[in-house]
Formats: sequence, C-alpha cells, structure tokens
Amino acid sequence: MSAYQNLEQMKGDFYTQKFEAGKQDGTLIINLGPQHPSTHGVLRVVVEVDGEYIVRAEPVLGYLHRMHEKMGETQTWGGYIPNMGRVDYGHAMAWNWAYVGAVEKLMGIEVPERAEYLRVIMTEFNRLTSHLLWWGAYILDLGAFTPILYAFEDREMILDILQRPTASRLTYSNFRVGGVQMDMDDKCIELIKAFIPHFRERLPMYRDLVTDNLILRRRIEGVGIMDQDMCRRYGCTGPVVRGAGIPYDLRKDEPYSVYDRFDFDIPTQDSACSAGRYHVRLDEMEQSMRIIEQALEQLDSAEGGHIIKKAPKPAMKPPVGEAYFAVEGGRGKIGVYVVSDGTKVPYRVKLRAPGFSNLSAFAEAATGTILADAIAILGSLDLIIPEIDR
Repeated sequence: MSAYQNLEQMKGDFYTQKFEAGKQDGTLIINLGPQHPSTHGVLRVVVEVDGEYIVRAEPVLGYLHRMHEKMGETQTWGGYIPNMGRVDYGHAMAWNWAYVGAVEKLMGIEVPERAEYLRVIMTEFNRLTSHLLWWGAYILDLGAFTPILYAFEDREMILDILQRPTASRLTYSNFRVGGVQMDMDDKCIELIKAFIPHFRERLPMYRDLVTDNLILRRRIEGVGIMDQDMCRRYGCTGPVVRGAGIPYDLRKDEPYSVYDRFDFDIPTQDSACSAGRYHVRLDEMEQSMRIIEQALEQLDSAEGGHIIKKAPKPAMKPPVGEAYFAVEGGRGKIGVYVVSDGTKVPYRVKLRAPGFSNLSAFAEAATGTILADAIAILGSLDLIIPEIDR
C-alpha cells in the first residue's frame, strides 16, 4: 500500500469516513458547522451536495457533551438542580420544573398553591425570553441584523423581572423540591404589570418589521416540510409538531400544576414548513402573556400563601423507587426520569430533550433542498446544543 493510499485512509474522522462510504459520483461532502454561525454553539452537520442541492445530511453530535446525566448520579438530589439550567439555557425554568417535579413525585410531596402559580409565571416569562432569543437569532441567521436588537431590548425587560425572585438572568435554579426558593416582591409585580401592555404593543411591530417582509417569506415559506407523519416517526414535539397542525401541548393534553385553571389556546399551523413553525412561536408569546395575567390575578387568593411548605432536608433520601415527570418547554416535551436506591445520590437520571428528537428529522427534511435552505430549516427548529449533546 502506497503512502498516498495510507493518507486517503486517514482522511477525516470516523463520521466523515462513514459518510464518505455512501458518496455518489460528482457530489461533494462538506461540513456545515461546528463553527458556522447558524449552528449555534457547536453543532456539526455533514452534508453531501450536488451543486447547490443537498443529497444527504447527517447531524454529528457530541462536541459539547457535558455528561449531565452521569453528573446526576454523582451529586445529591438537591445539588443537581443547578445542572438543569445548563442543559437548556434558553428555557432553564422548564428543565428545573421537570426535575423537581420528578423528585416530588418520587417522594410524594405536595407543592403549595402559591408556589405552583409562581412556577407558572416564571416559566411562562422564561418561555417568552426563549422565543424572543430564537426570533432575533433566526432572523440574524437569515441575514438581517436589526431585529435581534429589538428582541434583546424586550428580553432584557423580562430578565429584570426574573432577576428579582431568582437572582439570576440566564441559568435559573429557583425551583426547589417542595416549592420555590424565593417569592415575588411588590416591585416584581409592578414590573410585570407594566411589561404586559408594553409587549402587546411591540408584537404587532415585530410582524410589521419582519414577518410580512417578502424576503423572509421567500426564505421560509414552503421550506423544510416536516409533516405530521414525519413528526410522529421522529418523536418531534413543541412548535415543530404544532407547526404541522398537531395541537399537542402538555399544558393542555397532560395538564400539570395549575395550568387547567387558565384559559389559553394552543396555536397551530397547517403548512408544516419553516414559516409554520415561525408563526406558532410568535402566537405562543401572546398565549404566554394570557397565562401570566390569569396566574397573577389568582396568585393572592392561592391557598396558604406558602412558597415551600414542607422542605425536605438538604441531604434528602427519597424512598427506593422511580418516577417520571414531563413539562412543556420552549422547544417541546421535557421529561426527567429518576431512580432512587434510598441514598442521598440518585441511582439513575435520564433526560428526555425535545431538541434531540426535533433535530433527528432534519436529515429527511433537508434532503432535496438547496444548501441555503438548510440554514432556514435548522434555525426553524430552535436548537439549544447543550440540550442535544447533554
């Protein structure tokens, strides 16, 4: 074997060599990421192109693997809570909730009503910040810079609200087993009441500025079709399935906490394309505000007034057993499964991340589209890479 043949065999890593095996004549294999700005964080996608058209695509995971699940088996039950904010920094509250909900279910702990309302308010505000971050970054991916400045201006106002009860602006860990760590003060309530009407005036401006823009519409309408059959095969959830016309939302379909006490709609679109997923997220921001308003009205009448009625000891030891709890996150269904062997450290922690399932459908959705459309499709999935690589 010649030295040249040896070099050919050594070309690329495992994934490149595996992908190269199916290469067609006249096509080119390229890497989309992990440094491309649209692959937020460190997502790598190996793509085979015939001219501008995508023949095959395969996401390659693992560049940001933080071993969150294994870390859950080396820390105390309470000590693992801050990890949740690192799994999905976009919607950390939802991950907090899924984990403490699983532990509460395992231990048979009932959460005070006031804490349930506080969890709803904070999680819905965090959903707004997640959607705003996605909206600004998505438009930036497609070439327009200005909208992200508007998105961050409103997002900063929400962070001012969330900072008061959580003492944090991104990787929140305010939820505790049995309730929440801190209540909302009068200033926080005042900021919430001022923000809602302000944001209701801003949302139409977002549509006027961006949504009806002809360039954006031609980049996303009819691009990246992920119909109902595809969504079911890959286990997609969140705005991805609702953009395909499936009104699946855990807050309605498997109600938890006090969500069944609120009047709100589940926005859907029938187009199943990137534009459908775009419109669903914008509509969901209005629905989150409706939930927050109702939760705020009912907050003072919540039974008891406690925020953490029976807090377990810091070194808690749940009984031997297992539990699963799921919530609706900004990207879809977040599930946490825990197993206890009766010690102060979890025996097993398993996380169900919506981004992983949603990204799995990308290869099929992108095949046959042009390379520029791959960016529009990836962005429409609203990926948070630590959630996928966990």
